[in-house]
Amino acid sequence: MTPLVACVLTVALIALCLYAVFGGADFGGGVWDLLATGRRARAQREAITLAIGPVWEANHVWLIFTIVLLFTCFPPAFADLSIGLFVPLTIALVGIVLRGAAFVFRNYAAGAQGISLVWGAIFGGASVLAPLAFGLCVGGMATGRYAWSSPFAWCIAAFALTLCAQVAAVFLTMEVADAELVGDFRRRALLATLAVAAVGAVALIVAHATEPALFARLAAPRALVIVAVAMLLGAALGAALIGARYAVARILVAGEVVAILGAWFGAQTPYLIADRFTYMQAASGERVLTAFLIATGVGAIVLFPSLWLLFSVFKRAPAPKT
Repeated sequence: MTPLVACVLTVALIALCLYAVFGGADFGGGVWDLLATGRRARAQREAITLAIGPVWEANHVWLIFTIVLLFTCFPPAFADLSIGLFVPLTIALVGIVLRGAAFVFRNYAAGAQGISLVWGAIFGGASVLAPLAFGLCVGGMATGRYAWSSPFAWCIAAFALTLCAQVAAVFLTMEVADAELVGDFRRRALLATLAVAAVGAVALIVAHATEPALFARLAAPRALVIVAVAMLLGAALGAALIGARYAVARILVAGEVVAILGAWFGAQTPYLIADRFTYMQAASGERVLTAFLIATGVGAIVLFPSLWLLFSVFKRAPAPKT
């Protein structure tokens, strides 16, 4: 692998991690909005709306960037993916569009309870649909056959959904000021952490039974070490939540997501798409890769200060209620 390709892949992994953490938190917020229950259900939904409202559109910049990176720097793989995963990719796109539209329409229909409930249900349902579809895409890619409807792909879809719910619940513990709401999201974060561990274990069992080549790659030292790190971070996250150390929990859940994606990259290497395209086979020429990296550097000068300003203005920790 050339240094240029390695640099582009590093940028791609960073972008995917940022989308998985921040975009995943947004999807997970929709999941908990759909599952809001009890006498504080309305307060839970209001807290979720306030948490994701100012930044949810900005978080999709990482998905758009990753798509641009893929078709610019690895065009044969992009074309192959677009055909092989056309159905789940289309479902994910529909989910993203429905989710955004429903979120806005629900807020404008707040005075009409019936209409607001309908749009809220669409928002929550689309928030479930999109990560499920992305999980099917990842599972299909990992098989090398684009078997997005296989049992393993559905396990990865369930894993992606529970991971989004986990990230969102952990983040929401620091997004609300009311102690009772903090407790609600803390319990949800603990349940989601257990669910992530259980679904992840099932996915490994199914991979061993139905995708032996993939399981062998996951069991290779390069990927196995990172899988172990992800497991340790998950255990530490559970301990942090039990101890109500929410700032630590937020760092740990982000680290867990990064480790999971790192394990996937480690298992795939040297393939971009298992048994179909290696990184070098799919890569564009040096001039294209160089131009892309330069453009990315110039764009980062504008993008990162803008995002810092957005988050610093709208995502300050709320003052606790007394």
